[in-house]
Amino acid sequence: MFTQEDVIGFAKVTGDNNPVHLDTVYASGTIFKKPIMHGMLGASIFSKVFGTLFPGNGTIYLSQSLHFIRPMYVNETYDAFFEVIEVDRDKHRARIATKILSIDSKETMNGEALIMHVEKI
Repeated sequence: MFTQEDVIGFAKVTGDNNPVHLDTVYASGTIFKKPIMHGMLGASIFSKVFGTLFPGNGTIYLSQSLHFIRPMYVNETYDAFFEVIEVDRDKHRARIATKILSIDSKETMNGEALIMHVEKI
């Protein structure tokens, strides 16, 4: 779960100070009606998984495509899903479908990652 403090911190690190993320009054006048998270902040969960959990430490994150389908909001629960699509053992690489669903199972984003791990793939 991400907080508004996470959004503020992400804005500071990236310089993306779009008021749709940071200003409640401004965001209330948009189609979203309230501040939305930066899409890349939501997608950062993929980096956590590939960097530490699957297939494990030492994984090299080579690429990621993303499609932002619905906005994500702070203080809401989301589930991330991963599906191995293809494995190239010679190159120690795997293509993985990535997806984030809201608590009511609506897709917020999807994409595809390419990772490499010399020992585990």
